[in-house]
Amino acid sequence: MEKKIVMSGIRPTGFLHLGNYFGALRNYVRMQDEFECYFMVADLHSLTTHPDTKELKENVHRVLSENIACGLDPDKAALFCQSHVYETSELYLYLNMLAYTGELERTVTFKDKARQHPDNINAGLLTYPVLQAADIILHRASLVPVGKDQEQHLEMARNFANRFNHRYDEIFPEPHAFNYGSDLVKVPSLDGKGKMSKSENQMATVYLSDSDDLIIKKVKKALSDSGPTEPNSAKPDYIENLFLLLKLFSSEETLQKYESAYNDCSIKYGHLKEELWTDMIRFISPIREKAESIREDKAYLKEVMEKGAAKARASAQATMSLVREAMGLNYY
Repeated sequence: MEKKIVMSGIRPTGFLHLGNYFGALRNYVRMQDEFECYFMVADLHSLTTHPDTKELKENVHRVLSENIACGLDPDKAALFCQSHVYETSELYLYLNMLAYTGELERTVTFKDKARQHPDNINAGLLTYPVLQAADIILHRASLVPVGKDQEQHLEMARNFANRFNHRYDEIFPEPHAFNYGSDLVKVPSLDGKGKMSKSENQMATVYLSDSDDLIIKKVKKALSDSGPTEPNSAKPDYIENLFLLLKLFSSEETLQKYESAYNDCSIKYGHLKEELWTDMIRFISPIREKAESIREDKAYLKEVMEKGAAKARASAQATMSLVREAMGLNYY
């Protein structure tokens, strides 16, 4: 039985953090054993908001090394750079002919990015959803592991695929969100404001590259209070966040110990935080050390990228042969 195809990508901007791991990478590791997977470092996408490329190579290497350190296997999944698959740009061009300015201007991410980068509202930023659609349907992927913030782009990818199919020929399957039927884990920020982020409030986000001392410093600063004054009180959001983090990193026994302490008003947040940073360090340090070792092995990273690009290009070339035939672009 032919495996279904999964496609996803991550921009090489900022540093990968615990939210990336629990919200995406952990699922990717599981998917690589069950599906045909294409996992991309979206370096072309990064140019829409980060046109200065001086640090791009280092950032690409860091993302690749952290992905592998988290358990992605280059022999199971195609790990590749977006810019190494030249067919992406060709399909992106064709899909732009099927995209309308009005629908692109209405996308939430375009409006947000335009507000964040008012001096850099470029055409690439406007057509970001078209490039994202090209990334996905180039491999005729039907499963895309995305969160709610990407649902609008995925709907647009389905629209572009269907427009192409209707106008030319049935080449592309409809891509749909897939995460094993369960909600993605949203790792809360240590300041109690939303979720961990690549770019906002870096002291409230724990990164996979953080040193042990920095993890301790960040957890110490996590928002807390003097504790409940009545038994079985409801937890404020920022305290609920600490318990959610404890649930991710600590044992069930540890979690229940602090739940009981909270409910009988004897909780000491200093002890909870010490437990939390100890368990976080136990989880993060092997990933950090393995990623550092991989990043130093330039020959290995080159081999990974070449192997991933070869697999991705084979898939892309097969698709583009069908696309050109369907569009009548084969003139000889």
